[in-house]
Amino acid sequence: MRSTLILRRFSLIGLLTLLLCSCNDDRHASSLAEVLDAGVLKVGTTYGLTTYYNGATGPVGFEYELADGFANYLGVKLEVFPYYNLNELFPQLQNQHLDIIAAGLSVNPDRQQKFKFGPGYQRVSEKLVFKQGKEWPRDISSLTGNLMVISGSSHSQTLHEYQQQNSGLNWQETDDKDMEELLELVLAEQLDYTIADSNILALMRRRYPELSIGFSVSPEQNIAWAVNKDRDDSLLAALIEYFGIIQTNGILAALEDKYFGHLRQFNYVDTREFIKAAREVLPKFRPWFESYAGDLDWRLVAAMSYQESHWKPNAKSVTGVRGMMMLTQATAKDLGILSRLDPEQSIKGGAIYLANLLQRIPDRIGYPDRLWFALASYNIGLGHLEDARVLTDRQDGNPDMWVDVKIRLLQLRQKKHYKTTVYGYARGNEAVAYVDNIRRYYDTLVWLDEQQPQILKQDEIPTDTVMHSEPEPVIVE
Repeated sequence: MRSTLILRRFSLIGLLTLLLCSCNDDRHASSLAEVLDAGVLKVGTTYGLTTYYNGATGPVGFEYELADGFANYLGVKLEVFPYYNLNELFPQLQNQHLDIIAAGLSVNPDRQQKFKFGPGYQRVSEKLVFKQGKEWPRDISSLTGNLMVISGSSHSQTLHEYQQQNSGLNWQETDDKDMEELLELVLAEQLDYTIADSNILALMRRRYPELSIGFSVSPEQNIAWAVNKDRDDSLLAALIEYFGIIQTNGILAALEDKYFGHLRQFNYVDTREFIKAAREVLPKFRPWFESYAGDLDWRLVAAMSYQESHWKPNAKSVTGVRGMMMLTQATAKDLGILSRLDPEQSIKGGAIYLANLLQRIPDRIGYPDRLWFALASYNIGLGHLEDARVLTDRQDGNPDMWVDVKIRLLQLRQKKHYKTTVYGYARGNEAVAYVDNIRRYYDTLVWLDEQQPQILKQDEIPTDTVMHSEPEPVIVE
């Protein structure tokens, strides 16, 4: 039987749990054994930024990648059943049409009465959201406008708890709109308030910086997967073991960093200025980014250029790097760039240099980590990056994972660490911030390009695009 073969994957504790559950439940077979025999793990989720959606290369999402990893761990095929709202999703688990719900569910007492939950793998709080410039609501009693939340959500349950102490509290619930749509209604001033989880809001504010936080509606809560309460605990035991493994080997931290790590800090002014520049300045240079990006995503190269120079051909730093891609004179010479102040040459040189750095990252390092390593090297140098990777290895981290190496980049400013390295002191904190900023700009550019492509379009490069005020001489030794 398939289940007999696959059970070898589990630890002794997991296997004993499965056998005990199977022996003590005469009503039906073990929930895990059924999954293994069928060769399919049925996972329910909702469509959303952090859960599941179809991207350009196929299904993506934080919850989707976690579920795919669990299916691989069990040695079975993953089948995802996405729903538009939780009210449709919950009955499917209760009726045993699904094995697991992986939909960014917060664990609260009401849900714990209905389902069993696996380990918490993220913590979020609920935030009252309003539009920047409107009256700032400080607490639940100060809400004076229309409030709408998603029906069946934890936000609805939280409001019902508040209503016990605030009888005048009123709100509307909807099954027809998702979280993103409610936030857009707030921006359009068709709705005064909504409530969003902090992780989703962090993503949305990169697109809509006018979304403001009034106050925390709830303290931090665990996010976890739900399983059927009436089934035995064998699938739950395997789930607990899986999360224990990916927490130990760093996979969970890497996935969390991939989707959320670059969003921990929010700067309203910077985000607003970037979106404005993307609409007003980027179209002038887009053809060159597209032309010279090569195998790279042109939007990534553009995001990198904004971080370097804010798309200013005249840009110059105190260290002497110049132009839209802030090339050093030596690098420009090696790449055959005659003038760093010429935007076309600068973009070409920067794209080629980044591609060269990517090729120098060890082949065993996969995406997106190798890309973050290459970006960090562009900022701090490949030698300092290798120093950080060596420190990571010495400290029993994974030198091939960005989430581990970026911690050691910060240590390159500390004498007790950098004195043991080949290249010595470096401002590793700046390299970490550099990569995080580019990732945020890139996310926003991808969204703008997909949702509002006409904004970033430019039919041809205007003749007055080259805006440097002084020529740069041909580089000669």
